[in-house]
Amino acid sequence: MSTTDTILADDGSVYRRLQGKAEGTSFHIIYQDEKGTDLQPDIIRLFDEFEQSLSVYIPHSLISRLNRNEPVEVDDFFHYVFTRAKEISKQTDGAFDISAEPLFRAWGFSSEEKNIPDENQIKHLKQFIGMDKVRLEGKLLVKDFPETILNVNAIAKGYSADLLAALLAQSGSPNYLVEIGGEIRVKGVNPGGEIWRIGVDHPSENRRIPGEKLQVILQITDRGIATSGNYRQFYMEDRRKITHTIDPATGYPTEHNLVSVTIIADDAITADAYATACMVGGIEKAVHWIDRNPTLEAVFICREADEYRTYFTSALEGKVEQA
Repeated sequence: MSTTDTILADDGSVYRRLQGKAEGTSFHIIYQDEKGTDLQPDIIRLFDEFEQSLSVYIPHSLISRLNRNEPVEVDDFFHYVFTRAKEISKQTDGAFDISAEPLFRAWGFSSEEKNIPDENQIKHLKQFIGMDKVRLEGKLLVKDFPETILNVNAIAKGYSADLLAALLAQSGSPNYLVEIGGEIRVKGVNPGGEIWRIGVDHPSENRRIPGEKLQVILQITDRGIATSGNYRQFYMEDRRKITHTIDPATGYPTEHNLVSVTIIADDAITADAYATACMVGGIEKAVHWIDRNPTLEAVFICREADEYRTYFTSALEGKVEQA
């Protein structure tokens, strides 16, 4: 289900706005339409094809069949996402790991029941987790253990934003914003003729609606942007906060003062994966990984005592505005 309307820009050009539901979340797309072409059918078709490949919520999707160890060949969507996941896992010392799904299920984040696994259960599951235990041989996915399960939700939305950006660029659109569940790809200027302004949510646990209150506003264009945080997906157990940010190395939810990280990269797939990895690693490791990669910039929000403090990399000077 999606809706579309038009926006008259300050310079008289026409932008189209498309919004709806896909990939288990919401999407918003704004693009300058110079040719009078409604791209809604092409966009919805791309979403459908993408989900048939990479959605773990569709029982007959490619990734669901791979998780059931059916002998099927991977498609181009899966091949690219898996390859980038392998690369970014190595770059982040294993903090980004699409094979950690059994841990999320054990802690109750991929199932209805919330529970605390014991040490033996975590030890048992960890033997099936790690990007070194799964690989591609041609078009076949090979696992060292059939119990290994993949979930690409922490990288797929970013990739779909990149695919839609490519679709808009190929259509001749010089200016656009693609946002899918908070993962963003922008180019050019907005209908007001200004660089796109991207809000980063205030990381309060009491505000579950995205955009309800902002911490900072970024002025960014021609980049991919992704935010990850641990302030929305969590539950309480015996007065203990259990967050959905789980460290694949330990098998346990992370405990540090980094509550939100926004990554700016050349594409959204990289920003998406790095945002997740940085939330796993904490701010010291995150800064180290960002410093090693000159194509990345970041905004970190940390909880210090009873307040939230914002830090950002030097290249963002003048592009970060307090909300």
